[in-house]
Amino acid sequence: MTKDDGEMVEEQKKKPCRFWIWALSSVLFRLILISYAGNLNLSSRPEVSTPLTSIRRLAEGYWLKQASMSPYAGSMYHGSPLLLSLLGPLTVQRIKGQPSHLFCSLVFVIADILSAILLRGIGKKLQMAYGLNARLLGLLKSPRDKGILPCGDIAALVYLWNPFTIVCCVGLSTSPIENLAVILALNGAVTRRVPLAAFGLVMATHLSLYPAILTIPVIFLLGYGLDAPPLKLFLQTRNVESGNRSSTSSASKQAKSKPTAQLPFLWKTVVHFVFWALVWSLCVMVLCRLSLSKHGGLEEMFKRTYGFILSIEDLSPNIGVFWYFFAEVFDFFRNFFLIVFHVNILFMLLPLAIRLKHRPCFLAFIYLAISSLLKSYPSVGDSALYLSLWALFVNELADMKFSFFLFCGYLGVSLLSPVMHNLWIWRGTGNANFYFGNAIGYACFQIVFVVESVSAMLNHDRALKKCNPNHQKVKN
Repeated sequence: MTKDDGEMVEEQKKKPCRFWIWALSSVLFRLILISYAGNLNLSSRPEVSTPLTSIRRLAEGYWLKQASMSPYAGSMYHGSPLLLSLLGPLTVQRIKGQPSHLFCSLVFVIADILSAILLRGIGKKLQMAYGLNARLLGLLKSPRDKGILPCGDIAALVYLWNPFTIVCCVGLSTSPIENLAVILALNGAVTRRVPLAAFGLVMATHLSLYPAILTIPVIFLLGYGLDAPPLKLFLQTRNVESGNRSSTSSASKQAKSKPTAQLPFLWKTVVHFVFWALVWSLCVMVLCRLSLSKHGGLEEMFKRTYGFILSIEDLSPNIGVFWYFFAEVFDFFRNFFLIVFHVNILFMLLPLAIRLKHRPCFLAFIYLAISSLLKSYPSVGDSALYLSLWALFVNELADMKFSFFLFCGYLGVSLLSPVMHNLWIWRGTGNANFYFGNAIGYACFQIVFVVESVSAMLNHDRALKKCNPNHQKVKN
């Protein structure tokens, strides 16, 4: 073993230790903030808690259920009955001298840690795939190239130390559990654990509806495999190699003239995934039916959860733009604009899927960012999720433009949001336009972030084509 190899081995041994030190530090930091949660009063912030993620509404729904009433009575609780059964008993547990809902806070801390571990596993798979593809294209010579960043560790730490993630955990929002379900689905698809991927997707959809759009990238992951450069580059590499081996043979000349085959799609795995998705969906429906057997059943659940999301009944302020728009629109046009706003997400799915089918994990990130922008009741927990997924592609998006501008924009909006809300609600020196203007700015920064991310990834694929030595040979 050479000296360089020895140093590299020692460095690789130190990296896991550093990661766990930072991870445990984030847990300790959360526990410190939880002990002062009453003074911070984050659970009442509209940026953190929404009508779907508020622990106070969940506690109200559990109280109604304990009083032999429907948890959806009174139009307070609009979440999953399974989540109510899981967290409801913890909302009534008290320890003298400790903050209220302490056990719920600990559940959210555990959810954040599990999400970070799963993200790290996804990042390791993507990092291995990135290095393998780069070597196949002749862009890397050594499998231990130091130019490849540990995207798994970076994404996990971004999730754990993101202020958005921390305030959702300390502010008693159920977003950490929803994020855990989404990451679980992606981790199952990346590792090809089909039942796990189906379970995560079903649970994420059951909790907040919008993750249903992740069905497309999950199917691409199971059918095509992990993110990779466009197939044309590998076909060119294979054609050039075959041409070098037998330049005079007619077979190699035909291989040079046209691509040979397309990447096979694993239909058997996808059918397996659909089967498990149906099984888990049936199990969830049965459990919900049993939980609400005396309180209206599944019909009321669909009306009070998914119907509440799609109809946008609650117009309390949040960091989205729907609440202000539908507070101002005439009732005669309300249904029309509801259709327009919700279908807007669906219109983007197919073009992005066609263009980015060779990068399904990146496609999942884009879908989540778009749904965070256009969902009915967004919170900073949604942004925390897609920002951590963005960190999985630090190798590909290293040349992304306006990074500093976007960082300053997110930071400025985060600081201005509570100020504008205070001026409007508590001091009375402002109006709704103050807070809505901040929400519009936040939406604009998210749009720029999505556009620049997609542009940077496409530019990365074009740069691979130009840097590929085999492409130069074919061109000559």
